[in-house]
Amino acid sequence: MAGEEAAAKVKGRVPDTARSVVELLNSRPYAPLALPDRLDEGDTARRILEPFGLPDGDTPSPGQLDLVRTVRADLMAIVSAVDAESAERGWQDLTTHSAEVTLRRTFSVDGTRLTRVSGDPLVCGIATTVAGLVGDGSWSRIRVCGSDRCSAVFYDTTRSRTQRWHSYESCGNRANVAAHRARRSAPGAASDGR
Repeated sequence: MAGEEAAAKVKGRVPDTARSVVELLNSRPYAPLALPDRLDEGDTARRILEPFGLPDGDTPSPGQLDLVRTVRADLMAIVSAVDAESAERGWQDLTTHSAEVTLRRTFSVDGTRLTRVSGDPLVCGIATTVAGLVGDGSWSRIRVCGSDRCSAVFYDTTRSRTQRWHSYESCGNRANVAAHRARRSAPGAASDGR
């Protein structure tokens, strides 16, 4: 019960747009279980892509899914980049793969908004969502789990933006236990009789 309450509290601190991007990135096949590509599963793909503009009940075409997978790979390259140069290459690839999308800024009493003029609607939805996260400073909170055995993507909800694992209970605890064992078995480690 306490775990469910904590999960609900964290979920409430993650913007819906960021949650959608995290779910898209986690739809790829990744460790530790070598899960299948969740975009291959019709109902799951629809649920994942609806926040990016897939009309309710529609099925994305194979061509659209290929474009989405390409953009997803670009985004993964960005969030998993180990240096600024790698991240920049990811951003350039994203720019190239979303270049067909043309947007128009529309003005109204309620403010301004970007409207798609041409290009794939799903790529447009993903690109504008990412642009919004970059613009409001949330993009830097999207991270890849620091565990060697896991590469799940998560949204860092910590104030200091230093969260390392997608789940402390699984990946964080495992890493801490392994580090503790390594320290205890290191040559010259003090033995306290425990």
